[in-house]
Amino acid sequence: MKKKVLVLGSNGLVGNSVSSYLKDKKFEVIKSNREDTNLFSFQSTKELISNTAPHIIVNAAAKVGGIYANDTHRTEFLLSNLKINMNVLESCIPYKDIKIINLGSSCIYPLNAENPITENSFMEGKLEPTNSPYAMAKLTAIELGRSLSQQHGHKVINLMPTNLYGPNDNFDQKYSHVIPGLISRMFEAKNNNLSNFKIWGSGKPLREFLYVKDLSDCIAFIIENNIELDLINVGSGVEVSIKELAIKIQTIIGFEGSLSFDSSKPDGNPRKLLDSSLINNLGWKAETDLMTGLKSTIDWYRNN
Repeated sequence: MKKKVLVLGSNGLVGNSVSSYLKDKKFEVIKSNREDTNLFSFQSTKELISNTAPHIIVNAAAKVGGIYANDTHRTEFLLSNLKINMNVLESCIPYKDIKIINLGSSCIYPLNAENPITENSFMEGKLEPTNSPYAMAKLTAIELGRSLSQQHGHKVINLMPTNLYGPNDNFDQKYSHVIPGLISRMFEAKNNNLSNFKIWGSGKPLREFLYVKDLSDCIAFIIENNIELDLINVGSGVEVSIKELAIKIQTIIGFEGSLSFDSSKPDGNPRKLLDSSLINNLGWKAETDLMTGLKSTIDWYRNN
């Protein structure tokens, strides 16, 4: 019998990718997005789970954004993500046979965590302030998932992916993450023949990026191998400065102007590299190098 997988947030970056990937792997995939189910409503969420009766839920539904969006819409990020995660997890209480794969974020880890960051750094210090509301919502989801496991016997796997990118991302210049934001703005700069491209921050922070198809492959690996660990980091193991990232994107797009950096804007965490040895030692590793992933993402953006 095919395993039935309900993918929440199926129109987003992760949800779209994992839906297609699992379908290719011959899973029965049920896609759910904001057009068909209001996850802010407990009743709607409960009915969705009851009516679809999945074996596995991949919760990729979330309100996400970059530093600017997180820092200027703190209330919305906290409330939206709290409501989604609480409704999904509470709706699963009567169905302890449903395995829940919950998509967290590396932003849950403390600002001053030692790099590479292991799963043991969880709740060991203060959060990075610009996205702490989003992080708090994700932390609450992890704690509720643990409570379901301990009290009701559910299997809840919390994945902590590093910075994700890829086709079908949000390329809104004001609210996107760093890679889609740089791509959309740099295309605009090229098309307008600008001589300079200004980047938020100093360009010095080091970041790790993961191509979204690699995350989808990791989720399939976890399902196929019946892995039921509580907290799992998922990263590429490669870090790059924001300046180096911008130069790579500039090279692919062919923008011929200069790059400058606005150090008056916040950098966020100076360095964030996950230790993904736990999942690596179980047999999974990311396969897509940054340049290949960037080229694929930029090609998708150019054609859509």
